[in-house]
Amino acid sequence: MSNLARKYEQQKVEKTNQSVQAKPKRLSDERRSVITPGEKILVAIFAAVFCFLAVQIVTTQAAIYDVNKDVQHVESTIEKQEKANNDLKLQVSELSTYERILEKAKELGLNLKEKNVKVVEQ
Repeated sequence: MSNLARKYEQQKVEKTNQSVQAKPKRLSDERRSVITPGEKILVAIFAAVFCFLAVQIVTTQAAIYDVNKDVQHVESTIEKQEKANNDLKLQVSELSTYERILEKAKELGLNLKEKNVKVVEQ
């Protein structure tokens, strides 16, 4: 073999070595940048929005709870007042019977004259 043939073979071997050496460098570059900076920013924005919405939901639920508590308090107050009103209406109806009024009038010295009585219908 001549010198020219050996140089050609050496050049071939060097080219294959260079191509083999170049490929691992690309692989290491690709492994290093699995997540790009843009993706990191998007994930951070998504996490911030998610946290903000979670806080808003909790705040809204707390406000709804307070309002419901106030409504229940007012309803219980209304119920107590209605019960008191009904008791007073019952007491008024008991005290305004004809027999009781006639008894009180006789105690005070009033007497019933049939000619002076006028019936008023309700």
